[in-house]
Amino acid sequence: MERVLEGRTALVTGSTSGIGLAIALAYARAGAKVMLNGLGAPDAIAAARREVSEAMGGEAPFSDADLSKPEAVRGMVAAAHGAMGSLDILVNNAGIQFTAPVESFPDDKWDAILAINLSACFHATKAALPGMRERGWGRVINIASAHGLVASEHKVAYVTAKHGVVGMTKVVALEVARTPITCNAICPGFVRTPLAEAQIGPLAKEHGVSEEVALTDYLLEKQPSKRWVEVEEVAGMALYLAGPNSGAVNGTALSIDGGWVAA
Repeated sequence: MERVLEGRTALVTGSTSGIGLAIALAYARAGAKVMLNGLGAPDAIAAARREVSEAMGGEAPFSDADLSKPEAVRGMVAAAHGAMGSLDILVNNAGIQFTAPVESFPDDKWDAILAINLSACFHATKAALPGMRERGWGRVINIASAHGLVASEHKVAYVTAKHGVVGMTKVVALEVARTPITCNAICPGFVRTPLAEAQIGPLAKEHGVSEEVALTDYLLEKQPSKRWVEVEEVAGMALYLAGPNSGAVNGTALSIDGGWVAA
């Protein structure tokens, strides 16, 4: 891969697995220094760090910041500056999910999803922008969702947070529009991850169908392509937004959803 990010530094939240890890690997292979962030089993985190470090050709720094706490988010951004000397690219990717009807949606789940999926993006972006302005270059990339553009039942907190991320993206883009900084959102549909794939078996059992039918007719019901979005596809879009020739792309919500929001 061409090293289009040579000399750049990046922080990717929620990057110990799934979409975040794919983005971190793409950036490292393109020449960037990358700081990881996330929670999980120590062995899984260590494996992710080894993989990114190997791609980067040096030790990948790591933050275990609890993104539900604003002071921890600010500390993570400061740690990224300390470990890498700068922060050129911020990818706000970390997120959690919970589903229930509005009337029975737990208050604590609402608070947690809004804190991690939306407020953490604000606090990280607020902390990162001054350094980007000082250096005269920066990229903020928010991983939103198709649910940042359309809604589904039983996902009130997630849909609200992701709509907020898209709105915040537009505000930041307007405020940096006359600088070499951009802010964009990526809006994936259903992405193949272990957590997503784990939903197929229970759906098949619930509806009395094969796992193939459970995938196409139930899990991917709203995704016209009837196939997963792959993490590498999302990472490729994130790499483009961080690389050269993307400076005029600002304030956009880029769909990668198999045609979901076109329907």
